Amino acid sequence: MFDHFVWSVVVTPVLVLAAAWFLSERLRPGPAAVVLAWSVAVAAGASLVNIAAFAVKAVAETPAVARRFDFSDRVVRQDTAHVPWVSWLSLLMLAAAGVALVRLARRHRRAQAALRHYAELPGQVGGQLVVLDDPRVEAFAVPGPPNRIVVTTGMRAVLDDEHFAALLAHERAHLAGGHHRLVRLAQFAAAAHPVFRSAVRRIEYLVERDADERAAVDVGSRRVVARAIGAAALAASARSGHASVLRLTPADSDVARAGAVPRRVASLLRDRTGSRSRLMAAVPALLAAGSVVWTGECVYDLHELMRAARTRIG
Repeated sequence: MFDHFVWSVVVTPVLVLAAAWFLSERLRPGPAAVVLAWSVAVAAGASLVNIAAFAVKAVAETPAVARRFDFSDRVVRQDTAHVPWVSWLSLLMLAAAGVALVRLARRHRRAQAALRHYAELPGQVGGQLVVLDDPRVEAFAVPGPPNRIVVTTGMRAVLDDEHFAALLAHERAHLAGGHHRLVRLAQFAAAAHPVFRSAVRRIEYLVERDADERAAVDVGSRRVVARAIGAAALAASARSGHASVLRLTPADSDVARAGAVPRRVASLLRDRTGSRSRLMAAVPALLAAGSVVWTGECVYDLHELMRAARTRIG
């Protein structure tokens, strides 16, 4: 079983992450965000099931448990006798992942509770836009139903009509693209496996780039969107000391980082839309699928090991 641990828990997550970093600037941001978010989520899920199987094995190695369920703990231990630490390490990893996932789920519930307030506010422009009387330079999309785009009066004051239209197009793109779901997938993957923590920032950046590209198509000008991003970033930096703007949700800054604003502006001005190659996008997806296969074999091997242990009591 140890080879399954190595592949699904150690090797594949690193390969998926490497593919994410390599491909994210070479693919169009929208498809790249979808492929990478689902790839890290699947790879993290496979890893979690794998360590759960080894955690079961750790418990089965205990003589008291073996006596209680009438099987041979010696047979169970022999399967990984050359690496006796792997089962108990997996048990610790499973406990850590469980705590991280519970904490993240609670944080998302708190965020959703905070967002309900915005959904209940009266909207403008077809019922979608909510303008808050607040001097801070902020704008964010609130996924519904009903969908809302929240903009502060501070943000509205620093943008002319053309740039404000670009801002609204950017936030509508977040809602249309379901970007909050992609970021959430990446966050749960990072909670399940710590190697994916850096992937969260990458996917946050990609969804911002995708919203930029969609907004440019909507308003008919990449330069206008680039100037709107720059103007908002400069105003937010001047008032708050940082340039994190155009946030996806107000209640959870980890879900809502705008990414590297200069890189986003440069990409718009250079017309960098990425490659159309679907073959490149298949690389992380295939790696994640391979991890699922190995994890399935791990579960099957555990089943066979327990059957063998039951027939060789003592």
